[in-house]
Amino acid sequence: MAKFVLVHGAFQGGWVYARVAAMLRAAGHEVYSPTLTGLGERSHLVDRAINLDTHIRDIVNVFKWEGITDAILCGHSYGGMVITGVAHDIGEHIRTLVYIDAFAPAAGQSLIDLGSAETALAYLDQARGHGGMIPPFPAALFNVNEADAAWVDAMSVPQPLATFVQAVRAGADSAPVANRSYVFASANGGDWFVSTHARLKAHPEWQVHEIPCGHEIMLDRPRELTALLLAEAMR
Repeated sequence: MAKFVLVHGAFQGGWVYARVAAMLRAAGHEVYSPTLTGLGERSHLVDRAINLDTHIRDIVNVFKWEGITDAILCGHSYGGMVITGVAHDIGEHIRTLVYIDAFAPAAGQSLIDLGSAETALAYLDQARGHGGMIPPFPAALFNVNEADAAWVDAMSVPQPLATFVQAVRAGADSAPVANRSYVFASANGGDWFVSTHARLKAHPEWQVHEIPCGHEIMLDRPRELTALLLAEAMR
């Protein structure tokens, strides 16, 4: 039995992993899909002061209070920032990091640093008009499948800007774990992770996969993603 901890991306919550979590549990594994502070069913706790450190602590505390060791820690999109920080805090409890169409930052990088200057300015402008919060992006921007797009839009909530501007102290490549994998969604609606995918394909310490679907792989191709995660449990 493997232990999976599934970290969602910006604007969303643990709900986005429900299908994958059910399949992993049906295969006999232990699965945690916590929701980060201020999002999903914890959106009543939202505050503009919530930052990346808050979300890293959310996941570190799941490990602590659930007694999790030898875990496969997965992060989707913004969740890649979170799992990078977690790995540097408690790497001894993590066997594998899996970045699911996610940011894989270097030391000192924030999410805003990983995009264009125009995107950074757009985030700042949106936050100024919404009390330090960034409104959720429409599912269509990420090429979410038509059956799920309206549901994703209804479930998504604003994200504190501070989570996007705080940098990680150490990077994904240097995280003290045995295994690293990257799953690239090749039809995700944008070019946000094209350079990351290309870089990691050439990196000897990363295993890289590609699934031709939208950004929300866990919704568009849950069976394929589950199969990859089950393979990670065998490494």
